[in-house]
Amino acid sequence: MKELVKQVEDIIQPQHKYIQTIVDANQEKVLDSFQKLKVSDAHFNPTTGYGYDDFGRDKLEALYAEVFKAEDAIVRPQLISGTHAITTALFGVLRPGDELLYITGDPYDTLEEVIGRSPKQDKGALSDFDITYQSVPLKSNGEFNKEQTRKAINKRTKVVAIQRSKGYADRPSFSITHIKEMVKEVRKVRKDIIVFVDNCYGEFVETEEPIEAGADLIAGSLIKNPGGGIARVGGYIAGRADLIELCSYRLTAPGLGKETGPSLNMLQEMYQGIFLAPHVVGEALKGAVFTAKLLQSKGFTTSPAFDEHRTDLIQSVNFDSAEQMTAFCQAVQAASPINSHVTPHPSPMPGYENEVIMAAGTFIQGASLELTADGPIRPPYMAFVQGGLTYSHVKIAVVRALETSMRTEKVHH
Repeated sequence: MKELVKQVEDIIQPQHKYIQTIVDANQEKVLDSFQKLKVSDAHFNPTTGYGYDDFGRDKLEALYAEVFKAEDAIVRPQLISGTHAITTALFGVLRPGDELLYITGDPYDTLEEVIGRSPKQDKGALSDFDITYQSVPLKSNGEFNKEQTRKAINKRTKVVAIQRSKGYADRPSFSITHIKEMVKEVRKVRKDIIVFVDNCYGEFVETEEPIEAGADLIAGSLIKNPGGGIARVGGYIAGRADLIELCSYRLTAPGLGKETGPSLNMLQEMYQGIFLAPHVVGEALKGAVFTAKLLQSKGFTTSPAFDEHRTDLIQSVNFDSAEQMTAFCQAVQAASPINSHVTPHPSPMPGYENEVIMAAGTFIQGASLELTADGPIRPPYMAFVQGGLTYSHVKIAVVRALETSMRTEKVHH
């Protein structure tokens, strides 16, 4: 195996060099933003209670706006996940009688309840407020369907949503170039539509972000890319100032908006997290390239391939059987720094038709920038491997997981 690892690392050297150029460009952009805004240690001081006059929080939000090329931003520990940030954004800008249109197929499972796809249960979903929903399926090759998108846009359409990352879907993720094309097509039909991008898993993977591609509003999680592996909780929304104001009224209360919300003792790690983010995202991407090539060399189907363009952290791997996939994920858990002694098993999860296995021995619960491996147990037995705070850890874990899953398949046969 050592010889194979050496061969793989020689082959992927050009990809690693290219990733480093992305890291360097994004690191400079973040550094310049810190310097332009004159961030100082005084901005780390916490507030409590109402959080009035929280200069550190306000400066952090200005920093996110500067980095993401947005007019304004909301960055808060009170946003507990990517789903929460997306929900706050959608409820902030949609009103009764409006329609939400996803043009990248249906979003991932956690947003189904937010939209209200299941029979009405009066849980406060968008559907409970007479906000309708449509989605445009992707073409069979995973590409955006221009013709169906044009037909789907109607007088009720208020928000067109794009999911950048593949999530658990068997499709390519959408690059900034793809997002530019989508925005252009939407604007041809109606210029007043709000284009929203779910940016989870995509921050700092390319040198531009969706606002630069023409999006009006983006959202994501701080326990993914922009938290740099050290933010313990939080989410962000960035975009047009008028839309951010509406989102802030949904986050807190009408009339209060961004003026309230204490930063508690979170500011230093949130500042340091976004400073570290370009580097840590680069480590995870280098690990994903290694994972793709190593497993491909042993006959596994991987997507994206090691030499394909990347726009997010997600690396999918197809296995021959449920047992092999399970063994791989269990071995990733065993190679984790936290809870390595715990063995995950496939089990039912709310919102999923099939049992799901989740390996996540992370310092921060649910942190997808740390190394995880998970997926629903169903053909074609696809595990989604993502994250990694250091390239070396990804390499060690994936080599061990490969050895374990190959032994399992021999026993299975």
